Amino acid sequence: MRSRVRKFAHVLERIGLAMAGAASGLFVAVHVGSSIAALTSQGFLVIMMIGGAVGFYLGIDTPPLSFHAPDREHSVNSGGKIDAAEFLSAVGTFLAALTAFVSVSVIVLRENLQIFWTIMIMLGWVVGVAMQIVAGAIARFRG
Repeated sequence: MRSRVRKFAHVLERIGLAMAGAASGLFVAVHVGSSIAALTSQGFLVIMMIGGAVGFYLGIDTPPLSFHAPDREHSVNSGGKIDAAEFLSAVGTFLAALTAFVSVSVIVLRENLQIFWTIMIMLGWVVGVAMQIVAGAIARFRG
């Protein structure tokens, strides 16, 4: 019984992360679409929301490599090596969250950013979400 409750809680958590990612993608898409006329379509909004949902679902809460193998010997991660999945997840989540925060701020404060900054927000979002997806794929392939 306890295992089912834990699994259900984990599924709810992952769905919540996906919804947060979709909402973040929507905020970035609304800001970018309001500044770049070619990106005002509903298709662009949906693609940004799906990308955010997939990125946040896969890329947040990736299981890190263990520091020690089960038999107490040092594992692959020992010796100061960087866990690629953990690093990509952290940086990707930061970039995606930062660009979503900036987008919401621009929308709420009714600011008019130069097109350069709008493009940088879009690139930050795309790179951040891509990093999350790659991190999730790495973490899931290794076990």
